Amino acid sequence: MQRKAYVTGVAALLAALLAGCTGGSGGDGATDDSKPGDSGTKAAVAQPGKYRTLPEACAAVDHGTLDSLLPGIRQIADEERRGTAYEGTPTLTYDTDRRVGCRWKVESDSATDHLLVDFERVVSYDNAVSDDSRATDLYTSKETAADLPEPSASATPEDSESPDAGDSASPSGSPSASSSANGGSSPSATPSGSASASSSDDSSSAEATPTSLQPRTLGGLGDQAYLDDTLSPATSAAQQRTVTVVFRTSNVIVTIEYDEQPTGTGEVPDSKEMQDRARNLAARLADTLNG
Repeated sequence: MQRKAYVTGVAALLAALLAGCTGGSGGDGATDDSKPGDSGTKAAVAQPGKYRTLPEACAAVDHGTLDSLLPGIRQIADEERRGTAYEGTPTLTYDTDRRVGCRWKVESDSATDHLLVDFERVVSYDNAVSDDSRATDLYTSKETAADLPEPSASATPEDSESPDAGDSASPSGSPSASSSANGGSSPSATPSGSASASSSDDSSSAEATPTSLQPRTLGGLGDQAYLDDTLSPATSAAQQRTVTVVFRTSNVIVTIEYDEQPTGTGEVPDSKEMQDRARNLAARLADTLNG
């Protein structure tokens, strides 16, 4: 009888344990392996950018365009040196899938010209932020840092003209003719176009940068674009002008820096001419990316 009581007690204990395990599972047979805070469904992953690679920067500018931007290149008599000048110098980069660039420098009898072309492919490492959104943020920071002058009240938000029409008498989206920190309205700037009415000096006013050539946003170039135009302070030496065009297309940001310093004292590079050249190059590079 003692042995039978012992067996019965063990059986009762096992039954109680099994009942407890079944009750702790929630009674529906489901298992819960979700992480804390997991809603049970995965958040939508942001779309990757359009571009996965970048073009070869030094090969992205053809000889004809370089002839226009760097007139001195055709003055190089030695064929080997001229070929080296056309090739340019790649900028230092540690990941050619993310950033590439090329520089050219050419001296002529009248001026020294520099050209920089830079391609940056933006990648977001946040699944909730797309490559395009990250590129937009980066582009916006560059435009903000350029400190473009405010557009005039009568102007449209963007300059939608083609590079060849940059000197139109009725510019679209051209900024105010007031002076800016960029130096684009320096009294020693190119005499082409109309002058700023804010200057009391007739000669200085006649030489002020016209409204249509002020730093501004650009339309019809990629998804976003702007142009900056700066002139070095007036000194006894020739002034250097730097025209910068930056545009974004999807997750790639392209920067063009084009500067010229005349050899003659007191000479000033022509703003319209340099802007037209830089904008034409930007349009070609945009076509290269889209092709």
